[in-house]
Amino acid sequence: MKLHSLTVGSGPIHAVFLHGLFGQGKNWGSIASALANVATCHLVDLPNHGRSPWTESFSLDGQADEVIEWLEETFDEPVALIGHSLGGKIAMRIALRQPSLVDRLMIVDISPARNVAAANFVNLVAALRTLNLDEVSSRTFADKELAELIPDVVVRRFLLQNLRLAGEHWFWLANLDLLGDSLHKIGGWDPIDGTYDGPVLWVNGGRSPYVQPEHLAPMRELFPRVLQVTLKRAGHWVHADDPEAFTAVADRFLATTQE
Repeated sequence: MKLHSLTVGSGPIHAVFLHGLFGQGKNWGSIASALANVATCHLVDLPNHGRSPWTESFSLDGQADEVIEWLEETFDEPVALIGHSLGGKIAMRIALRQPSLVDRLMIVDISPARNVAAANFVNLVAALRTLNLDEVSSRTFADKELAELIPDVVVRRFLLQNLRLAGEHWFWLANLDLLGDSLHKIGGWDPIDGTYDGPVLWVNGGRSPYVQPEHLAPMRELFPRVLQVTLKRAGHWVHADDPEAFTAVADRFLATTQE
């Protein structure tokens, strides 16, 4: 599988960014531009997202395997791996299963545990499935059609980034059926042996329900060198809610010489 990616910047360290559920690599674009001097940033579309191929089944390790294969084919040395939400879970699985590929790890607002807040996506996916693509005339039309079922305009328009036009037909970039049917797996965390002994920065949103105090112990068990940072003004989309603070934290983490 050849994953789609964008490259931004020309800094000395290679940093690979993994987005969250129903996102795309380009969602990291402004952050990558701000980090362009410290890192060469690779913004990956996860499997079943964006312009990357779809898979027939879903598991966190299966998705991680696809990214591992891409990392092995693309880089000759370990990279800084940065993942948000679903991308964070996949990044953790990669670091635990293939630690030699990861120089350092940055996990954004997710933990190695079942995240109950992910259940919110059940209603969102159900709403998207009500949209009759044969009747869609424009993204504005789709936005109005979904306004009642998804009243949060920011969330609605984030999801509608996945709606694209090919010729005269609209389609979903994301594998809506597979991802929608896999929400229980996406929100979960299968037991895994081993630890990752490299440096780990755990950046959480102070207004987000995704990371809870009881998640600290399992995080430390798997990642002994973890350092937790909370950006108080941010919700779950930490890098979008407080980009200036997030960029400052990421810049320092990427620029620091690791031992």
